[in-house]
Amino acid sequence: MRYAMLIFGDDREWAALSPAEEEDVMRQIYGWYERWQPTGKIADGGAELQPRESARSVRAGADGQPVVTDGPYLELKEVIGAVVMLECDDIDEATRIAATWPLAAGMSAVEIRPVVSRE
Repeated sequence: MRYAMLIFGDDREWAALSPAEEEDVMRQIYGWYERWQPTGKIADGGAELQPRESARSVRAGADGQPVVTDGPYLELKEVIGAVVMLECDDIDEATRIAATWPLAAGMSAVEIRPVVSRE
């Protein structure tokens, strides 16, 4: 079954890292991929997202027409900064894998959600 691993954090903390600190965190992340990629548990390499300031949100306005605003949909300290797709037997296995993600500055939580299959 497929699971989405959502990586949450404060992207302002990430932006405040020195180049050496960012390189160290990225080395840890690459190590995580090197550990799990050969097992076939990573269904998609994932995607790192741009900072919240680059986001746009679309909502239904009072008249039902779309209203576009800059930024994330809510004022939150933590936002989704990356998504990785896992292929696991069950949510317990997906959780065990996600628990090995290197939480560092700008990354404070990982959420695992089953992906809906409409086959």
